[in-house]
Amino acid sequence: MGILAFVEDRPTPKAVYNWRVYTCAALASFASCMIGYDSAFIGTTLALPSFTEEFQFASYSPNDLALVKANIVSVYQAGAFFGSFGAYVSSYFLGRRRSLTIWVLVFILGAGMMLGANRERGLGLIIGGRVLAGLGVGGASNMVPIYISEMAPPAVRGRLVGIYELGWQIGGLVGFWINYGLQETMTPSHKQWIIPFAVQLIPAGILLLGAFWIKESPRWLLTKGRREQALKNLCWIRNLPADDLYIVEEVAAIDAQIEHDRIHIGPGFWKPFAALKQRKVLWRFFLGGMLFLWQNGSGINAINYYSPTVFKSIGIQGTNTGFLTTGIFGVVKTVVTIFWLLYLIDRLGRRNLLMLGAAGGSLCMWFIGAYIKLSNPSANQKNSKLSSGGIAAIFFFYLWTFFYTPSWNGTPWVINSEMFSQNTRSLGQASAAANNWFWNFIISRFTPQMFLKMGYGVYFFFASLMILSIPFVYFLIPETKSIPLEHMNRLFEIKPVRNAHGIVMQELQDQEEEFRHDAEGAGLSYEKTKNEERVENVQV
Repeated sequence: MGILAFVEDRPTPKAVYNWRVYTCAALASFASCMIGYDSAFIGTTLALPSFTEEFQFASYSPNDLALVKANIVSVYQAGAFFGSFGAYVSSYFLGRRRSLTIWVLVFILGAGMMLGANRERGLGLIIGGRVLAGLGVGGASNMVPIYISEMAPPAVRGRLVGIYELGWQIGGLVGFWINYGLQETMTPSHKQWIIPFAVQLIPAGILLLGAFWIKESPRWLLTKGRREQALKNLCWIRNLPADDLYIVEEVAAIDAQIEHDRIHIGPGFWKPFAALKQRKVLWRFFLGGMLFLWQNGSGINAINYYSPTVFKSIGIQGTNTGFLTTGIFGVVKTVVTIFWLLYLIDRLGRRNLLMLGAAGGSLCMWFIGAYIKLSNPSANQKNSKLSSGGIAAIFFFYLWTFFYTPSWNGTPWVINSEMFSQNTRSLGQASAAANNWFWNFIISRFTPQMFLKMGYGVYFFFASLMILSIPFVYFLIPETKSIPLEHMNRLFEIKPVRNAHGIVMQELQDQEEEFRHDAEGAGLSYEKTKNEERVENVQV
């Protein structure tokens, strides 16, 4: 089997890969459009002359201004941290779909508050609105990967969760370019900087409407004992009748996993917390959180939130030039993300992408830092033309983007959406999302001060963290591509982890052959299979 092979866990009818499952994933992923746009537009908006003039940034000292910018950016991440855990509560009682609706309404309230800010009212409405918007995106960042993962066929789960990442990049692309367009086409005014704040409401409105159309997760419905609705939703998503062998087998596997979790973890709101006493459960929570430490340690959010500062450190001068360079960065990320979700994530796999991306990205960061150390471009403000070394630094910056985007940008979200069992998945994803926003907060809060104090050392810092992530992935993260959610427990039991994927896939093939052999000519029914599979030896 080749390294880029497309792998199915069992014979899968073509009808399973239908427009419904892709449309549900796409609509839910408008949540990530909100997140991506919010992450991208704020940095260039803070650099807009109309914004800096309205809120009198020129009156601040460099240290005070860095603190103000850091607070505007970082309260969003602080809100998202708490929203991630809040979504565990709402999803447990209300389900994935209704929970997503609640959190998008919170985001809309926060985005609306920001539109009321001006010089007389000060920055309070922007800061308060970003806290609420952060709560909303924190909850959405918990819900959407879980929702997509739970409804996705195993062979394309990475691709479907990857649509969430693509939404993030499309939102970011708009966020990176919008202020360049406004700077080019509008004279500085209150209206000029309020437009990018208002655009936040567009993806939020689409998501709110889409949430009324998408179906509730069949897996969540089965955990609540709503079998009839669960089977109806699953058949709609898979585009298959209830008596199709694929549906029968999938429901039986979910039932077996739910029964396993009921015995070993127990039902109820607090049981997943109690399950953290189990070393194997806590270990996966640790791995999920660490993936986001390494992701943020790559420097991506320093670039997302403070792109004008980053490009200025390399030698890019002028507001428009900085915005244009930032916009190209967004284009590169979006194009590479499309290739990642359509081809790489479910073929090359999660582990290989993470290690290759970290190695290549680290080398690029070392070069950029060395260039800044040797040439000190920020001291050469009179010459607006980039030197050959500066051009090379820009090239390596975009090369870093090529390495980072198809690896650490979306892959940690994919792994975290699939690595937990049914009873711990919502809490596990809450922990993962909270870790993302916590490290996001740390980076966004201290990036301005890091550039003031460390200079070129910031790039060496990120390069070192990327190198350290390679042995972490190699020794601790198993390959999860094509593994059904109900067999993740088994996957994480096998040591060494580099062999776990091959062993589990062989076991699945053996079980599938046995299941099909037993089913042949047996007049298999849904209820019969459900009861038989519960007592089979499910390796978890």
